[in-house]
Amino acid sequence: MIKKTLLFALLMLGSIAMVAQTTITGTVKDAKTGETLPGANIKISGKAVGTNTDFDGEFTLQTSDTPPFTIEISMLGYQTEKVEITKNKQKVDVSLTENETALDEIVVSASRTPERIMESPVTVERMDIRAIKNTSSPSFYDGLENLKGVDINTNSLTFKSVNTRGFATFANTRFMQLVDGMDNSSPALNFALGNLLGMSELDVKTVELLPGASSALYGANAFNGIMFMTSRNPFDDQGISVSLKTGLTSQDAAGDNEFYDFNIRMAYKFSEKFAAKATLSYLKGTEWFATDYRNTLNGQYVAGDRNSDRNYDGLNVYGDEVSTNIRGVAQTLEQLGLAPAGSSALVPSEDISRTGYDERDLMNYNARSMKFGASLNYRPYGDDRLEVIWNSKFGVGNTIYQGLNRYNIRNFFMEQHKLEFRGKNFFVRGYLTNEDAGDSFDTRFAGININREWKDDNTWFGEYVGAYIGATLGGLTSDQAHALARQQAESGRFLPGTPEFQAAFDKVTNDPDLVTGSKFQDNTKLYHVDANYNFQDMIDWAEFQVGASYRLYSLNSNGSIFTDYDGPIDYDEYGVYTQMQKKFLEDDRLKLTASLRYDKAQNFDGNFSPRVSLAYAAGEDKNQNFRASFQTGFRNPTTQDQYIGLNAGRAFLVGSAPDNLDRYTTPALTLSGAGATIAGTSSVTLTGRAAYENAFSASSVVQGAPTAANVELVKPEKVTAYEVGYRGIVGGNENRVTVDMSVYYNSYEDFISNNNVLVPFYGTVGDNSLSLAALANGDFTAFSTYTNSSADISSYGGSIGLNTRIFDGFNVGLNYTFAKFDFDQSTDPDFQAAFNTPEHKVKFQFGKTDLFENFGFNINVRWQDEYLWESTFHNAVIDSRTILDAQVNYTIPKWKSVIKLGGSNLTGQEYLSAPGVGAIGSQYYLSWTINN
Repeated sequence: MIKKTLLFALLMLGSIAMVAQTTITGTVKDAKTGETLPGANIKISGKAVGTNTDFDGEFTLQTSDTPPFTIEISMLGYQTEKVEITKNKQKVDVSLTENETALDEIVVSASRTPERIMESPVTVERMDIRAIKNTSSPSFYDGLENLKGVDINTNSLTFKSVNTRGFATFANTRFMQLVDGMDNSSPALNFALGNLLGMSELDVKTVELLPGASSALYGANAFNGIMFMTSRNPFDDQGISVSLKTGLTSQDAAGDNEFYDFNIRMAYKFSEKFAAKATLSYLKGTEWFATDYRNTLNGQYVAGDRNSDRNYDGLNVYGDEVSTNIRGVAQTLEQLGLAPAGSSALVPSEDISRTGYDERDLMNYNARSMKFGASLNYRPYGDDRLEVIWNSKFGVGNTIYQGLNRYNIRNFFMEQHKLEFRGKNFFVRGYLTNEDAGDSFDTRFAGININREWKDDNTWFGEYVGAYIGATLGGLTSDQAHALARQQAESGRFLPGTPEFQAAFDKVTNDPDLVTGSKFQDNTKLYHVDANYNFQDMIDWAEFQVGASYRLYSLNSNGSIFTDYDGPIDYDEYGVYTQMQKKFLEDDRLKLTASLRYDKAQNFDGNFSPRVSLAYAAGEDKNQNFRASFQTGFRNPTTQDQYIGLNAGRAFLVGSAPDNLDRYTTPALTLSGAGATIAGTSSVTLTGRAAYENAFSASSVVQGAPTAANVELVKPEKVTAYEVGYRGIVGGNENRVTVDMSVYYNSYEDFISNNNVLVPFYGTVGDNSLSLAALANGDFTAFSTYTNSSADISSYGGSIGLNTRIFDGFNVGLNYTFAKFDFDQSTDPDFQAAFNTPEHKVKFQFGKTDLFENFGFNINVRWQDEYLWESTFHNAVIDSRTILDAQVNYTIPKWKSVIKLGGSNLTGQEYLSAPGVGAIGSQYYLSWTINN
């Protein structure tokens, strides 16, 4: 036994000797300041073997490789250095030279190949780990708004949408957001989820943003811009990082409320072949209260309030949308013998609305987000020739979304799972997105149906008219009779805070039938596969890439959103593309990039998307770069554009996929007395086809000259984009200024739009008799159709950004953006362009990362002028505003910590991102980040 033990020990010692480790130690410093650099990456060239410097800038690298070999030392914002290792226990002292400007940073998104921003053929904006540390905004996602040409529309505290170059909505279906290559939008509700269920701030490596059309490489919906969020690889960034953030949100309507934001990231490299990471984030706070009670009519503000306008419809009041002409009610009561003969003549022909509930009585303003992500990374060869990645993300949260109505998103759940094979020249990945709307509900229908749960509309208006007639016969004036009538009809109404109201609220918000409830159901899935191969190791005279993608939607709302009454609706789309990049002239100063993509969706004809760009690098160091590009983009109609079938209260929404028109049927619609006589029935039902084939244009009816709408079925919209730009360095080393400027022009074709139409209950539009009688008798209903505008629409604009350093290292940045669009409303009166973008924006940044030892600060100021916001929810002018954000941070090397104190909108002047949302107040925060 002893001999066997000795033999085993000798064998183990021999094995250890055979894989004896080489140990390298060293220090990494800033070449200019001499300060040590924590977080620098050290890796063996061509392999996954590596480590990072600690908070003192020191590292120890152990490997089974035997010298000689080469290590690479790199860090964001610095030029990579290579060092030859010739012996064991070699000590390495390296000084990294900072990139001359941010334009020297490397981006991948512009051409799907690494290149300097300076040499990119199109406009690119970028944020990395250093920028996140220095942002004055409460989160890195908020900090994106400080980038040139970028707008962030704040729907609520936890739901924000990024937009570039106009035509913004909160859904923002013209802008794509990818997280580690996965589309981060809701496949059914059609809005990008922002960072509600996105990436942990601790796990963000880079954010790259391309304003403008990008369909040639990224397909449908990369129409007005695309954003790439890339996480940190566990092979390169290891350890445990923690972030604790707390503070206050302050708003006049909501008061001062605490918020908490906790993040943890854990990553470990088990060997040269296997690494893993996990992230967890939790945020809790209070949403911005929406308290705009101004009176509205047809999407516009009008004079009056509940006391002065008996047909009052407050913007953030729900339930008061239910309105009727009380003379018609009086006539019906008289015909039924429920009112004295001739009494209907006493009742004015006046619209009266039911009393609604304020949003704060219906909405849960508790903001919450919890998200978990994990990845398993495997490198079978021990280097970066091939990496297999399994990535899963889970998120659940509460937020507020504003579309046609205001939606309380409660316990919304989304998961994504991805399997990816990635190498130096290729990737193949497939992922699944699955969502569950949880306990989400429509606040407008909550208000409407809580009212109806207490007293149905016929009873309420009947009591109102009966009381009005009685009061008038009793000698009261019309105003007195109206006041008494509402008091009588409101008797016993469910009041917020009472058990009766809560019981009705619970019943309505758990009922998915919008006739009686307000809940929306959704278990839609999206399946996506895409691949790319670069032939750079096979073809040397130019760089060629090819790629393809396939996507399958499986819509599953149980008939509450889509017309999927009999089971899920499946439809798919695919695309293929190629790109060639060729460099010419001495030192490769001229670069030509040409791309072509073909996409085909199940319900539409195929689209070709070409892109051609030229970039020329002038100057001795290639630091004067000029570029010009031509490209096209397209956007497929969304899932809702094609398959929605929804009673939205104000109108019936019907998607225009060919197989959707006859599948949707309205509830029974009651005819007037005169209409019942003409049609020979008291009620009718309509199919979605009637909206497209037998309807009046809503605007023509308002103008008093009814004409047929003749709505065509929706098809993809297209854009042709032209852009020229310049990036360069002006001035000498002491007063060097980086300049990044561009000018663009976009021409749109078949712009997707909603067209409001009125469908008569009887008659054929154009017969000039029955259908016009239906309009006269009030026997019609509104539909919102999905189609394309025939109008000529174009947009144009430009931006310029200047950055420099003054007074020994203070960073100063200034940028200006101009955006404008042209549209002749007379060519399509029913079309709303919804450009929703300020014409002028100015942003200023001032700060220093090392004002003194371990202490830095940053200040951001943003100004924008007023602009018109158009949407299906409401139209209004958004006032101009100036926003001030600021932060100070202190690094504690001994604790591997950074403490940051800051705030956003420090002037306290509240502002609206769009009509109907909560006014945005101030936010103050204190954060502690460890080992990041």
